[in-house]
Amino acid sequence: MRVRKSVARFTRRRQDALERWFGQHSLVGNDPILDRGDFPWVERLEAAAPAIRRELEGVLSDRQRLPSLQDLSPTQMGITKGGDWKTFFFHAYGLRSERHCARCPETARVLDSIPGLQLAFFSILAPHAHISAHKGVYKGLIRAHLGLVVPEPRDKVRMRVGDEIVVWEEGRCVVFDDTYNHEVWNDTDGIRVVLLIDVLRPFPPVLRALNKALIRVATLTPFVTRAARKHREWEQAFYGG
Repeated sequence: MRVRKSVARFTRRRQDALERWFGQHSLVGNDPILDRGDFPWVERLEAAAPAIRRELEGVLSDRQRLPSLQDLSPTQMGITKGGDWKTFFFHAYGLRSERHCARCPETARVLDSIPGLQLAFFSILAPHAHISAHKGVYKGLIRAHLGLVVPEPRDKVRMRVGDEIVVWEEGRCVVFDDTYNHEVWNDTDGIRVVLLIDVLRPFPPVLRALNKALIRVATLTPFVTRAARKHREWEQAFYGG
Protein backbone atom coordinates (compact mmCIF):
# COMPACT_ATOMS: atom_id res chain seq x y z
CA MET A 1 0.00 0.00 0.00
CA ARG A 2 2.81 2.43 0.89
CA VAL A 3 4.56 1.64 -2.39
CA ARG A 4 1.40 2.31 -4.41
CA LYS A 5 0.84 5.61 -2.58
CA SER A 6 4.46 6.63 -3.17
CA VAL A 7 4.21 5.80 -6.88
CA ALA A 8 0.93 7.74 -7.13
CA ARG A 9 2.49 10.80 -5.46
CA PHE A 10 5.54 10.63 -7.73
CA THR A 11 3.35 10.31 -10.83
CA ARG A 12 1.18 13.22 -9.70
CA ARG A 13 4.23 15.43 -9.15
CA ARG A 14 5.56 14.60 -12.61
CA GLN A 15 2.17 15.35 -14.14
CA ASP A 16 1.91 18.65 -12.26
CA ALA A 17 5.37 19.64 -13.52
CA LEU A 18 4.40 18.77 -17.11
CA GLU A 19 1.20 20.82 -16.81
CA ARG A 20 3.14 23.84 -15.55
CA TRP A 21 5.68 23.49 -18.36
CA PHE A 22 3.01 23.17 -21.02
CA GLY A 23 1.07 26.09 -19.56
CA GLN A 24 4.16 28.32 -19.57
CA HIS A 25 4.92 27.58 -23.23
CA SER A 26 1.38 27.51 -24.62
CA LEU A 27 1.04 29.76 -27.68
CA VAL A 28 -2.60 30.50 -26.82
CA GLY A 29 -2.19 31.40 -23.16
CA ASN A 30 -3.08 29.44 -20.05
CA ASP A 31 -6.42 30.90 -18.99
CA PRO A 32 -9.56 28.86 -18.25
CA ILE A 33 -11.46 30.44 -21.17
CA LEU A 34 -9.36 30.98 -24.28
CA ASP A 35 -9.55 33.55 -27.07
CA ARG A 36 -11.64 32.18 -29.95
CA GLY A 37 -9.65 34.35 -32.34
CA ASP A 38 -6.56 32.21 -31.77
CA PHE A 39 -8.27 29.27 -33.52
CA PRO A 40 -9.09 29.96 -37.21
CA TRP A 41 -11.22 26.80 -37.49
CA VAL A 42 -13.79 28.25 -35.06
CA GLU A 43 -15.24 30.40 -37.84
CA ARG A 44 -15.65 27.39 -40.15
CA LEU A 45 -17.26 25.34 -37.40
CA GLU A 46 -19.76 28.07 -36.56
CA ALA A 47 -20.59 28.60 -40.24
CA ALA A 48 -21.47 24.90 -40.47
CA ALA A 49 -23.64 24.97 -37.33
CA PRO A 50 -27.03 24.99 -39.16
CA ALA A 51 -26.06 21.91 -41.21
CA ILE A 52 -24.66 20.18 -38.13
CA ARG A 53 -27.88 20.94 -36.24
CA ARG A 54 -29.96 19.37 -39.03
CA GLU A 55 -27.88 16.19 -38.90
CA LEU A 56 -28.11 16.16 -35.11
CA GLU A 57 -31.91 16.05 -35.31
CA GLY A 58 -31.70 12.65 -37.00
CA VAL A 59 -29.33 11.38 -34.32
CA LEU A 60 -31.63 12.59 -31.54
CA SER A 61 -34.41 10.37 -32.87
CA ASP A 62 -32.28 7.50 -31.50
CA ARG A 63 -31.29 9.28 -28.29
CA GLN A 64 -32.47 6.54 -25.93
CA ARG A 65 -30.30 3.99 -27.76
CA LEU A 66 -27.12 6.04 -27.61
CA PRO A 67 -24.39 5.07 -25.13
CA SER A 68 -23.69 7.16 -22.09
CA LEU A 69 -20.13 8.27 -21.49
CA GLN A 70 -19.96 5.82 -18.57
CA ASP A 71 -20.99 2.97 -20.87
CA LEU A 72 -17.87 3.56 -22.94
CA SER A 73 -15.47 4.75 -20.25
CA PRO A 74 -16.12 3.31 -16.78
CA THR A 75 -13.54 5.72 -15.34
CA GLN A 76 -16.22 8.41 -15.78
CA MET A 77 -18.54 6.66 -13.33
CA GLY A 78 -19.84 9.01 -10.69
CA ILE A 79 -19.65 12.35 -12.50
CA THR A 80 -23.26 11.98 -13.76
CA LYS A 81 -26.22 9.78 -12.96
CA GLY A 82 -27.01 6.76 -15.14
CA GLY A 83 -27.80 7.76 -18.71
CA ASP A 84 -27.84 11.53 -18.15
CA TRP A 85 -24.87 12.11 -20.46
CA LYS A 86 -25.33 10.51 -23.89
CA THR A 87 -22.71 10.48 -26.65
CA PHE A 88 -22.38 10.10 -30.42
CA PHE A 89 -18.68 9.82 -31.33
CA PHE A 90 -17.07 10.82 -34.62
CA HIS A 91 -13.38 10.80 -33.64
CA ALA A 92 -11.45 9.56 -30.61
CA TYR A 93 -7.65 9.71 -30.52
CA GLY A 94 -6.85 8.32 -33.94
CA LEU A 95 -10.05 6.33 -34.36
CA ARG A 96 -12.77 7.48 -36.77
CA SER A 97 -16.33 6.16 -36.72
CA GLU A 98 -16.97 5.76 -40.44
CA ARG A 99 -20.62 4.86 -39.87
CA HIS A 100 -21.32 7.89 -37.70
CA CYS A 101 -19.45 10.12 -40.15
CA ALA A 102 -21.48 8.70 -43.06
CA ARG A 103 -24.69 9.42 -41.16
CA CYS A 104 -23.63 13.05 -40.58
CA PRO A 105 -21.56 13.94 -43.67
CA GLU A 106 -21.53 17.73 -43.22
CA THR A 107 -20.45 17.36 -39.61
CA ALA A 108 -17.73 14.93 -40.69
CA ARG A 109 -16.57 17.28 -43.45
CA VAL A 110 -16.00 20.23 -41.16
CA LEU A 111 -14.40 18.06 -38.47
CA ASP A 112 -11.95 16.69 -41.04
CA SER A 113 -10.89 20.28 -41.80
CA ILE A 114 -9.84 21.07 -38.20
CA PRO A 115 -6.05 20.82 -37.70
CA GLY A 116 -4.94 18.64 -34.81
CA LEU A 117 -8.39 17.21 -34.10
CA GLN A 118 -8.21 14.43 -31.49
CA LEU A 119 -11.76 13.99 -30.18
CA ALA A 120 -15.24 14.89 -31.45
CA PHE A 121 -18.70 13.83 -30.35
CA PHE A 122 -22.22 15.09 -29.80
CA SER A 123 -22.49 15.62 -26.04
CA ILE A 124 -26.14 15.25 -25.02
CA LEU A 125 -27.09 16.21 -21.47
CA ALA A 126 -30.49 15.23 -20.09
CA PRO A 127 -32.90 17.69 -18.43
CA HIS A 128 -32.09 18.47 -14.79
CA ALA A 129 -28.72 16.73 -15.08
CA HIS A 130 -25.50 17.72 -13.38
CA ILE A 131 -21.94 16.82 -14.39
CA SER A 132 -20.05 17.07 -11.12
CA ALA A 133 -16.80 18.98 -10.69
CA HIS A 134 -13.85 17.31 -12.40
CA LYS A 135 -10.80 18.21 -14.46
CA GLY A 136 -9.07 16.92 -17.55
CA VAL A 137 -5.82 15.05 -17.13
CA TYR A 138 -3.70 16.44 -19.96
CA LYS A 139 -2.62 20.02 -20.69
CA GLY A 140 -1.61 19.24 -24.28
CA LEU A 141 -5.20 19.49 -25.50
CA ILE A 142 -7.67 22.35 -25.94
CA ARG A 143 -11.42 21.76 -25.69
CA ALA A 144 -14.23 23.51 -27.55
CA HIS A 145 -18.01 23.30 -27.40
CA LEU A 146 -20.21 24.33 -30.33
CA GLY A 147 -23.67 25.07 -28.94
CA LEU A 148 -26.35 23.18 -30.90
CA VAL A 149 -29.36 22.83 -28.59
CA VAL A 150 -29.52 25.27 -25.67
CA PRO A 151 -32.87 25.15 -23.85
CA GLU A 152 -34.54 28.06 -22.11
CA PRO A 153 -34.01 29.69 -19.72
CA ARG A 154 -30.43 29.85 -20.96
CA ASP A 155 -28.98 30.99 -17.66
CA LYS A 156 -30.14 27.69 -16.14
CA VAL A 157 -27.91 25.63 -18.44
CA ARG A 158 -24.33 26.60 -17.81
CA MET A 159 -20.74 25.51 -17.20
CA ARG A 160 -18.20 26.66 -14.65
CA VAL A 161 -14.54 26.56 -15.71
CA GLY A 162 -12.27 27.59 -12.86
CA ASP A 163 -14.02 30.67 -11.49
CA GLU A 164 -15.69 31.61 -14.78
CA ILE A 165 -19.29 30.83 -15.80
CA VAL A 166 -20.10 29.98 -19.42
CA VAL A 167 -23.62 30.14 -20.88
CA TRP A 168 -23.79 28.46 -24.28
CA GLU A 169 -25.27 30.07 -27.39
CA GLU A 170 -26.61 28.04 -30.29
CA GLY A 171 -24.25 28.27 -33.24
CA ARG A 172 -21.38 29.72 -31.22
CA CYS A 173 -18.17 28.13 -29.88
CA VAL A 174 -16.57 28.45 -26.49
CA VAL A 175 -12.92 27.38 -26.26
CA PHE A 176 -11.46 26.42 -22.89
CA ASP A 177 -8.82 24.50 -20.96
CA ASP A 178 -10.46 21.47 -19.38
CA THR A 179 -7.56 20.87 -16.98
CA TYR A 180 -9.16 23.58 -14.87
CA ASN A 181 -11.77 22.27 -12.45
CA HIS A 182 -15.13 22.47 -14.23
CA GLU A 183 -18.74 21.32 -13.91
CA VAL A 184 -22.00 21.56 -15.83
CA TRP A 185 -25.64 22.10 -14.88
CA ASN A 186 -28.78 21.70 -16.97
CA ASP A 187 -31.53 22.99 -14.69
CA THR A 188 -34.13 23.09 -17.47
CA ASP A 189 -36.79 20.77 -18.89
CA GLY A 190 -34.95 20.35 -22.21
CA ILE A 191 -31.85 18.55 -23.40
CA ARG A 192 -28.60 20.43 -23.95
CA VAL A 193 -26.42 19.39 -26.91
CA VAL A 194 -22.97 20.62 -27.88
CA LEU A 195 -20.46 19.32 -30.38
CA LEU A 196 -17.48 18.65 -28.11
CA ILE A 197 -14.03 18.62 -29.67
CA ASP A 198 -10.44 18.38 -28.47
CA VAL A 199 -7.55 19.70 -30.54
CA LEU A 200 -3.80 19.82 -30.01
CA ARG A 201 -2.69 22.81 -27.97
CA PRO A 202 -0.43 25.09 -30.06
CA PHE A 203 3.21 24.95 -28.91
CA PRO A 204 6.64 25.87 -30.26
CA PRO A 205 8.08 23.16 -32.55
CA VAL A 206 9.93 21.02 -29.97
CA LEU A 207 7.02 20.88 -27.55
CA ARG A 208 4.63 20.33 -30.45
CA ALA A 209 6.53 17.16 -31.38
CA LEU A 210 6.64 16.00 -27.74
CA ASN A 211 2.91 16.60 -27.36
CA LYS A 212 2.10 14.51 -30.42
CA ALA A 213 4.35 11.70 -29.19
CA LEU A 214 2.74 11.65 -25.74
CA ILE A 215 -0.73 11.49 -27.27
CA ARG A 216 0.33 8.60 -29.52
CA VAL A 217 1.48 6.73 -26.41
CA ALA A 218 -1.82 7.53 -24.67
CA THR A 219 -3.77 5.87 -27.50
CA LEU A 220 -2.15 2.56 -26.49
CA THR A 221 -3.27 2.72 -22.85
CA PRO A 222 -6.24 0.70 -21.53
CA PHE A 223 -8.09 3.98 -20.88
CA VAL A 224 -8.35 4.49 -24.66
CA THR A 225 -8.28 0.91 -25.97
CA ARG A 226 -11.09 -0.30 -23.68
CA ALA A 227 -13.31 2.62 -24.64
CA ALA A 228 -12.58 1.99 -28.34
CA ARG A 229 -13.51 -1.69 -27.99
CA LYS A 230 -16.73 -0.86 -26.17
CA HIS A 231 -17.65 1.68 -28.84
CA ARG A 232 -17.03 -0.84 -31.65
CA GLU A 233 -19.24 -3.38 -29.87
CA TRP A 234 -22.00 -0.81 -29.36
CA GLU A 235 -21.73 0.39 -32.98
CA GLN A 236 -22.03 -3.16 -34.35
CA ALA A 237 -25.17 -3.72 -32.29
CA PHE A 238 -26.63 -0.33 -33.25
CA TYR A 239 -26.07 -0.67 -37.00
CA GLY A 240 -26.60 -4.41 -37.14
CA GLY A 241 -23.14 -5.86 -37.69
